[in-house]
Amino acid sequence: MLELSIINPEKLRIVAHALSSEVRLKIVELLNKGNVNINQLAERLDIPVSTAASHIKVLEEAELIQTELRPASRGAMKVCTRNFDDIHIKLNVPLSKDKYEHYELEMPIGQYTDFLVSPTCGIADRESAIIPEDEPVHFYNPVRSKAQLIWTRKGYFDYKFPLVIPHGAKIKAVEFSAEICSEAPNYDHNWPSDITVWLNGIDIGTWTSPGDYGDRPGKLNSKAWIESTSTQYGSLKTWKVTEEKVTIDDVFLSDITIQDLGILDREYLSFRIGIKEDAVHKGGMNLFGSEFGDHPQDIKLKISFY
Repeated sequence: MLELSIINPEKLRIVAHALSSEVRLKIVELLNKGNVNINQLAERLDIPVSTAASHIKVLEEAELIQTELRPASRGAMKVCTRNFDDIHIKLNVPLSKDKYEHYELEMPIGQYTDFLVSPTCGIADRESAIIPEDEPVHFYNPVRSKAQLIWTRKGYFDYKFPLVIPHGAKIKAVEFSAEICSEAPNYDHNWPSDITVWLNGIDIGTWTSPGDYGDRPGKLNSKAWIESTSTQYGSLKTWKVTEEKVTIDDVFLSDITIQDLGILDREYLSFRIGIKEDAVHKGGMNLFGSEFGDHPQDIKLKISFY
């Protein structure tokens, strides 16, 4: 989701300008169906290629889409991908005198510190699998640092996020977000899986993924992967712990609070994501990196403090 605020009027103006054109709105709509090159856009909109390229440049400057040069039968072609499914615009300025600072960090999905996996399982970069599939021992391989997709039918992945917060600070909220889905053979949209997150060893709540998605190409995926019959994209989910509760995508999840986590008792925050042994739906898990699926991010941490 793209977050905009009246506090940053220049960014808001650029995005509003990009969306003020009927042609550019049609381009954004066409990218609903997947990646499209500029020649295809021009043909579908019945406009000159040069005009399509000008509109694409405006959308790029607003960071609403990204483009990539790919080989074509005659030279190269510029392929367009949409960056966001949703835009949230905050027009009100908080009246409270409290000013929160933020600490943010993204962790590549291959930088796990511990794991437990079981077939079907594997690791892939943007093009293909980079370890032998369904052989857990290879998850120790250093090539895991290049991972853009990891999957397992059971188990978990552990990550340690270093904490760089001023001494004496008080934490207001902790958020983790990641693109995830279930893990089925090839893919299956009706394949529920109970995916749980633990912080500092404490279960903060479970989200049931409806399925493993592969009906269309992931917006960031390479041509080689798009042509496969495997998982293509997931759902971007955000777990948030505050002084009162835990939410997932702003929906109540549990009564765990910041105070329960003992965050400032150590120099890192331990994050685990996985499938419980006693889960009702043991449908596995796919975890997406910043160059795979629909969302250009790894596992993202955001801490608000004062």
